[in-house]
Amino acid sequence: MFIDGAYQSRPSVALAEFVDVERVEVLRGPQGTLFGRNTSAGALNITNRRPDLSEFGGFVNATYGNFDQLSLQGAVNVPLVEDSLALRVTGAYRKRDGFIGVLDAAGNQFDSTNDVDRYLVRGQIGFATDGGIEGRIIADYSKDQSSCCGAIELLRSPIEGAGLFNLVGLGPRGGMASPVVAESPFDQSTAREALDNRLVSLSRAPVADVENWGITGEVEVPIGSDVDLIYVGSYREYEANESFDSDFSAIDVFEVDNNTTAIETMTHELRLQGEAFGGRLDWLVGAFYSDEDILSTPTLSLGVDYDALVGATLFGPTAGMFGANPLRSLSGGFDPAVSVANNAFGQSSQSFSVFTHNVISVTDRLDLTLGLRYSDESKDGFFAQPSVTNPVCASLAGRAAAGALPPALVGPVIGLGCFPLTAPADLPQSAFLPLPQSFNARFEDDELIYTAKIGYEFDNVNLYASFTHGFKSGGINLDATAGVGSSSPTFESEVVDAYEVGMKGRFLDGAVTANLALFYQDFSNFQILEFTGTQFQSFNVLQAISSGFELETTIRPTDGLTFNASLAYTDARYPDDCAATTDPLATQNLCGFSLTNAPDIVAIVGANYEVALSDNIDLFLNGQVRTVSDNRTSTQGRAVPTTAAALGSTPLLPFDVQDGITTVNLRLGLRQVDSGWGIEAWVTNLTDETARGVTFNTALRSGSRSAFISQEPRMYGVTLRGEF
Repeated sequence: MFIDGAYQSRPSVALAEFVDVERVEVLRGPQGTLFGRNTSAGALNITNRRPDLSEFGGFVNATYGNFDQLSLQGAVNVPLVEDSLALRVTGAYRKRDGFIGVLDAAGNQFDSTNDVDRYLVRGQIGFATDGGIEGRIIADYSKDQSSCCGAIELLRSPIEGAGLFNLVGLGPRGGMASPVVAESPFDQSTAREALDNRLVSLSRAPVADVENWGITGEVEVPIGSDVDLIYVGSYREYEANESFDSDFSAIDVFEVDNNTTAIETMTHELRLQGEAFGGRLDWLVGAFYSDEDILSTPTLSLGVDYDALVGATLFGPTAGMFGANPLRSLSGGFDPAVSVANNAFGQSSQSFSVFTHNVISVTDRLDLTLGLRYSDESKDGFFAQPSVTNPVCASLAGRAAAGALPPALVGPVIGLGCFPLTAPADLPQSAFLPLPQSFNARFEDDELIYTAKIGYEFDNVNLYASFTHGFKSGGINLDATAGVGSSSPTFESEVVDAYEVGMKGRFLDGAVTANLALFYQDFSNFQILEFTGTQFQSFNVLQAISSGFELETTIRPTDGLTFNASLAYTDARYPDDCAATTDPLATQNLCGFSLTNAPDIVAIVGANYEVALSDNIDLFLNGQVRTVSDNRTSTQGRAVPTTAAALGSTPLLPFDVQDGITTVNLRLGLRQVDSGWGIEAWVTNLTDETARGVTFNTALRSGSRSAFISQEPRMYGVTLRGEF
């Protein structure tokens, strides 16, 4: 993601309030020879409206909607020195109640989550000189106290079904109070009903406080008549403080008491570009450098119900011989509820590259584009533990080493008693038990990226074909479990060979435009980030393939009526023969499955109708229908086997497939033609569809599955607009 030409290193940094935007460019496929940092799959390039050096003006928007949604946006542009210096100030504020209800163990709603509460202020100084130098300096600050996110249990744990939670004093449902939940992985209809209820069980609602500020500068200096020098630089600080109930149940099991994440990012980009040979060559050479520091310091604790939850988990395998508090019994009387770990993760990364992009006009109709980039990446990361209190784990590890635990129970007892996120790091027993180990790791890689494109223009049609070799750097998995067993926490770089042929055309005197692209992308060392419910696992898959086509069209049958439509078909999958005997079981298990969140079909149909009610008042109506086909919401298509012999024998998990949905958005309004005022009534997700974005193992509930909602419910309201 790039905002005003500056690379944004994290989606959480970039995805704030968008207001006063001039344009949004979606760049498909690998990028890197034209500007900014290299990407392996695409880029989103957002440009905010620049200060106007000559005219005073601005706008104000106000919206009110359901869930007590209130949104205010505005901007004012003030020329300070006509045609030379101007100030533009933009602001936005949005607040909305949560649409997911939070239940306690008794089923009473005491709060809500997935609300919105944030604001943004951005100031710009734009300038231009008589010598042709122009640019702007941008400063922005945003604050976000939105509550996110509630995970909805969709599949009941077998422990609950067997009544074991009740036997250890946690109630019949073990802290879950949603009225609907699936009993079987094949019970899709009940899972959908549970999702539609939008109810979660938590011991407390999540809270967050995020601050984000940055400075961006861009300047363009003409050098002669055909050459320009462009510089874009940025500095940004991001800090998030979060606390939430990480076991996603109403009992007190596992809490993130505070997780502070601080990110500092600095980027510099210098480009020299111009024309040569009478305009036959458009050339560009550039260099890019970024430096990023990340520090995360979560404080994690176990709750008063943790031992009983372990008791319910072990009740079946041990026939209840250790009672409702097995960790106390097995550790010599220590209480796991006193366990608190202060962990620390950090990473420092540098990226340097040089690139060139050249368009050669072979003839008036035939263009050849050649691009090249060399990238050098380095990252240093660590996991450390400033302090920890966990006597249960230390005692159990010592007893396991001494042979004082039943051999058949060593694995589950250590796994539960030394819960990785709160376990002491670097115990002596970590040499042979799956216990956290601190690490200092370094990752380095470089790659040559290149692209070639040929285009031929007819009178109203442009045909093209392209090939790009793209690259995305590998890195370090900043997770407490990444160094278990002295394993390497690093993952490899991802590369892609992308082929595309297409057509862009205008027909019937511009009344119809149509674009068609056919693509094939072959990824090597495809990077996977998998959330298991208690940890993030990073690994590479030898190959992944994405192929398909995209069709876009706009039709204007009359001056006041416009239709638009798009259809994307994507077959994104791991090939059937991707598993090698040396691959991890989790990697082999993916073979033959589709990629996560990759629907085969995405189709959009929209229409906009405008009619003049008077000389200066227009009525408009627009609508959009968007259809998305079924897609996987988890990485693994099966439960990951524990032995190579079991590979492929576990059943499919159709439960993790999100059914296709269709959403409808409508907007009706009046506006003054000469940029005065407007009033609009709108509704999004008219039919109130629900969809999940990711499905995962509910933390510590042995077979339970939960999901985060990705689709907002039906939203409606009124917006007033004014320009001056």
